[in-house]
Amino acid sequence: MKIKNIKEIKATIVIKTGLHIGGSNDEIKIGGIDNPVIKNPLNNEPYIPGSSLKGKIRSLLEWQTGTMTSDGKPADVTKNSSNETKIIAKLFGNGSTIKDNNLAKEIGPTRVSFADCNLKNKDKLLEKNALTEEKIEVTINRLTGSVGGGGPRHMERVPSGAEFNFSVSLIEFEDDKENFEAILALGLKLLELTNLGGSGSRGYGKIEFKDFENLNKDYLKDGKLIKFEELKQKAGI
Repeated sequence: MKIKNIKEIKATIVIKTGLHIGGSNDEIKIGGIDNPVIKNPLNNEPYIPGSSLKGKIRSLLEWQTGTMTSDGKPADVTKNSSNETKIIAKLFGNGSTIKDNNLAKEIGPTRVSFADCNLKNKDKLLEKNALTEEKIEVTINRLTGSVGGGGPRHMERVPSGAEFNFSVSLIEFEDDKENFEAILALGLKLLELTNLGGSGSRGYGKIEFKDFENLNKDYLKDGKLIKFEELKQKAGI
């Protein structure tokens, strides 16, 4: 395989509703945060791990193509050699050792590389005196409508309005026949339509991409991704 091009696609991720991607809390203080967000240990600023983006986008595309396994594990091209499974494996990697030399050669190396996303508008957030927010949650008894046990929980979130620098590198090989850029754009749109991070069913993690750089203009309108149906048609999956 010979590399034809490596394209770095950039954008801004806008947090529309509070985002929680969990970090660690080695010291739990009384009245403190139970569930902190992940932060850069050098500056204590929240960030979005590239692994979180890659994992969620891959899962969404597997659901879209019907290749997600019944137990919720990533599609394994060594067990399912459908065209859709091969496309996912080529783009994101297979995640297991391929012993069949011909299949390994066909799949090749992972074509996308997601970077960690650093905070972009720190000064704007600091005007509100905090880079994160605390949200207190309680459990509601669905039969009585009253507050139940198991709470309150103190959740830390990145607030609505925060922005992060997004970057993903896409490798194009001379022998590639698939439109991987369109498939990647479809994955980004699926992420916009669902959520990033935890507690999505409770309204967390709605995001939006804007101000794209180096993404095919056929997938954009006014700097934002076009409609899902249009991207699905262009991606061919």
